[in-house]
Amino acid sequence: MSPCVTADMVRAMPEDGNRYEVVDGELLVSPAPRGWHQVLVGRLFRELSDYLDEHRVGFALFSPADISWSLVDLVQPDLFVVPLEDARGLEWEGMKRLLLVAEVLSPSTARADRLTKRRLYQRHQIPLYWIVDGDSRQVEIWTPEQDIPVVERHELRWQPDASVPALVLSLDRLFRPV
Repeated sequence: MSPCVTADMVRAMPEDGNRYEVVDGELLVSPAPRGWHQVLVGRLFRELSDYLDEHRVGFALFSPADISWSLVDLVQPDLFVVPLEDARGLEWEGMKRLLLVAEVLSPSTARADRLTKRRLYQRHQIPLYWIVDGDSRQVEIWTPEQDIPVVERHELRWQPDASVPALVLSLDRLFRPV
């Protein structure tokens, strides 16, 4: 059995271009992402931020971030939305209720995003988890109770509050060439 890694140990890791995370004491190390990954994160962030500026139900943030629910969990989601009241302090410790998490797959992160981190997000009842696959031009949509994702190839819909219209994002638009 390997030694248990803690969130504090991850926070002490060197700033060497890698992303360090820990889930259930397991260290996850990812190199700097590809350019396509960053394009997709940027496009998703812009869409979510514009929507949330108009409909003040949450606040979008992106990695690097220190989201932690325990001593042995610390993740840096590519993109996530927290309730507006949780974002106001701008302190990671206050951001535990995530309304949406999006991870953009990279070859080095696919297993952790689809298994390790997905299970963590489901355990913490994150209402919606998008796994964005830019190479396949599709998005896996997970909720806490699902064992199998819904795979979407046309559009993403997100309605965090019934009092506001849904965000509808065309995947053709998201995955358009640079």
